[in-house]
Amino acid sequence: MTVPDEMEVDPQEDIQQLLRDLGSSPNGLSLREVERRRLIHGPNTLTRTRGSRWFGQLLRQLTHPLALLLWVAALLAWISGSQPLSVAIVVVIVINAAFAFVQERHAERAVEALADIIPVTARVIREGPEEEIPASELVPGDVIHLAEGDRVSADARLIGGSVEVDLSTLTGESVPVHLQTQAAAGTGPIVEATDIVFSGTNVVGGDGRAVVFATGMHTELGHIASLSQRIGHDESPLERQVKRVAWLIAAVAVAMGLAFIPLGTALAGLSLRDSVNFAIGLLVANVPEGLLPTITLALALGVRILARNGSLVKRISAVETLGSTTVICTDKTGTLTQNRMTVTQIWTPAGVVGLPLDGTPSASLRHVAQVMTDCCSATIDVDESGTITEFGDPTELALLRAASGLGVTPPRAGDSTASRTTGGPAAVRRTFAFDPALRRMSTVVPTADGGRVNVKGAPEEVLELCTHLADRALTATDRAELHALIARWAGQGLRLLAVASKSVGPAQVGTIDRAGAERDLTLDGIVAMMDPPRTGVREAIDVCHRAGIRIMVVTGDHALTARGIAEGVGIGSHHGLEVISGPDLDAMPETELDRLLERRTELVFARTSPEAKLRITDALRDLGEVVAMTGDGVNDAPALRRSDIGVAMGRNGTDVAREAATMVLTDDNFATIVTAVAAGRRVYDNVRKFIVYIFAHATPEVVPFLMYALSGGNIPLPLTVMQILAIDLGTETLPALALGREKAEPGLMNRAPRRRTQNVVDRELLFRSWGLLGGVSTILVVALFLGTLWRGGWHFGDPVDSGPLHSTWELATTMTFLGIVACQFGTAMASRCQRAPLSSIGVFSNRLLLWGFAFELTFVVVVVTVPACQDLFGTTTPPADLLVWLLPMPVVVWGADELYRWARRRGQADARSAH
Repeated sequence: MTVPDEMEVDPQEDIQQLLRDLGSSPNGLSLREVERRRLIHGPNTLTRTRGSRWFGQLLRQLTHPLALLLWVAALLAWISGSQPLSVAIVVVIVINAAFAFVQERHAERAVEALADIIPVTARVIREGPEEEIPASELVPGDVIHLAEGDRVSADARLIGGSVEVDLSTLTGESVPVHLQTQAAAGTGPIVEATDIVFSGTNVVGGDGRAVVFATGMHTELGHIASLSQRIGHDESPLERQVKRVAWLIAAVAVAMGLAFIPLGTALAGLSLRDSVNFAIGLLVANVPEGLLPTITLALALGVRILARNGSLVKRISAVETLGSTTVICTDKTGTLTQNRMTVTQIWTPAGVVGLPLDGTPSASLRHVAQVMTDCCSATIDVDESGTITEFGDPTELALLRAASGLGVTPPRAGDSTASRTTGGPAAVRRTFAFDPALRRMSTVVPTADGGRVNVKGAPEEVLELCTHLADRALTATDRAELHALIARWAGQGLRLLAVASKSVGPAQVGTIDRAGAERDLTLDGIVAMMDPPRTGVREAIDVCHRAGIRIMVVTGDHALTARGIAEGVGIGSHHGLEVISGPDLDAMPETELDRLLERRTELVFARTSPEAKLRITDALRDLGEVVAMTGDGVNDAPALRRSDIGVAMGRNGTDVAREAATMVLTDDNFATIVTAVAAGRRVYDNVRKFIVYIFAHATPEVVPFLMYALSGGNIPLPLTVMQILAIDLGTETLPALALGREKAEPGLMNRAPRRRTQNVVDRELLFRSWGLLGGVSTILVVALFLGTLWRGGWHFGDPVDSGPLHSTWELATTMTFLGIVACQFGTAMASRCQRAPLSSIGVFSNRLLLWGFAFELTFVVVVVTVPACQDLFGTTTPPADLLVWLLPMPVVVWGADELYRWARRRGQADARSAH
């Protein structure tokens, strides 16, 4: 007998046909057949493709464009005779690569996490008594037993009994689904089948048997695992921008170095050897040796800041990506909501009552509470220490919590059926289980004077069975008003249940059938429940709107429920809200989807599949959006990996979602995302701040070489290569790192997110760094250099290589070195703000920067006073009267930038007022 391939099995076909195709029977497989099938199909486990090797990951870190520039800098330093500094640069490269490599080794292992949620054992029937076996040994055709509390081991179709299954990890829907045996199932998506159980889901009630038709990677869970494996992470916006910056720096450095060789030989009369050495100096001056480690450490600092605020980031570049987010695609259940159904309102013939109740419940309200309690199978236990343990369907638990608040004690696990009723120890309760076709359940409980039928279910179904309201007949007007109430509450995203009851005689308690019990009922109440929003979600969404971020709800839940929750937390309040169902989305052409997403309205995508979430993500990214996708279920994993940044829930999220995401919210609070977005924007701003700071020093380092070349050597070289390296690796790094800790400027979350294509280094940044800050610094430094030479008796064209002017030249180069360092103080203070005045964040608020200044001063004193350092860097100790010239330089640089930012703010304000 040939076993058909698992992927060819149609789980919607007739049960008997399925059993024949699988070569099985209601009594399961023989052991010999099991062994044969295990060889064909392999173990019931999830596998993963081999990831990239660690050597390749490390090599990528060592060959990053900026790392390559650092290698060139190290090589040039070695060639120039500075072996110690060459080694220091190599150490910087290795430390930075190792740091980034460790971060990358936290890469997602989604398939291993998926494997963790498959149970260790399963109960199977194999032509004999039921036995417990490792779940990995299941094969297609096996018959498994499912009961309350079990986790499903493979995809299977029910062939006996019925079960309540929590599909939230697979579909995102918070309400358990009732599945029952059917002779022939209907059509539609497999996840909506009413007799199929899926691997990795939980049985919360019922009892049944099912035949396995798919195992391992052929299950729906395996399908999602395959999607997760095929989808990789693209580079973040900052990673792409840093590479562009690296190539920009490389182009400038190489161009200037190559240009200096003919200039040096033709204009300055230098030998080719000397021209090449000076070209090396230009290259070293243009390479910001501290940029790459500064960016990495600043992002790592952002990771630590987010961790303190409830966000764990597994990839450091994700910090910056959050800051550029333009669209947040969020799940509903457990993300916007608490994933805890709660009764909010109850309609009774006496009127609508809001819960929790303030006061004593009326008799009609207590009756509703008693009917709810007697018509459920969930339990709530409270031990001696006060610990509450709830077990059962979330909807029924919500009803029991509401009944408890109204003074009716909920049933406890282990209680006899009598204790669930008002009939005493000898009472026996009868239950007619929930029927998805009838959309209701009912119980018959004995009472002191006979019995009572309790019914709960969909309002429109229960209402048709009712003939009375309290002590009067139910009229057509009553029905119209009730239908209007039901429609209004459903439109608010509330989940509704109607409860009804009637009295029966003692003889009917044990004999009445379901049809007889569920007719001529008295409508007692309509219960409205909701999965309440998380605290702070509405405020967080308001902040997102002010920050120009659109919110889209992508959920597996019902459209009405999703709309109600979305509108309840403020989604769509600015530009309107549209709701798109899963079938409508599946039928929508790509061009129409693009037009829909391009509109500024916010959207709710309901009843979505994992493939649909991927499609939405890809469409948004193709439109230039930076997409953050939140989620907590297995079904979210592929989209979490595909989005620019996947955000998973840490407490209620599955291991799959946490491993697939790049960021995990440890408190499961949507509001934490807003904090993370603000932190991301702050990190990005700070990256730009220390790029301004670092780039500003290139101008006063490069211009002296150009002065030397263009003057034909008549102006001596104002700075040596060793002094440049002392600035780039010694005095520059700590203040740059301190700028990574800078406070956020006012209005950070009141501006639109930057475009995906916006460069981290743009014209405004280059003008401000190279032109304004660098230009002012260059003027001051060159004036200081020439003034020192003139003070020592030098005139234009005088040689300084030897003789009495050589010591004057050494003093002048020392003053150039000190002048650049002095300007660094002013540049660092100016770089702390991009738009606002420095007073808005506090002149002395960045204590780390003050410590950086202290280190800078100490380092400079050592370089110009310690004999060994003087020999290494070519410095000398300047007299006190020259040092006075340094004092105004930081203030001049800082003041010039303050005036520039003031002029920009005034121009922007005038432009806004003109509009």
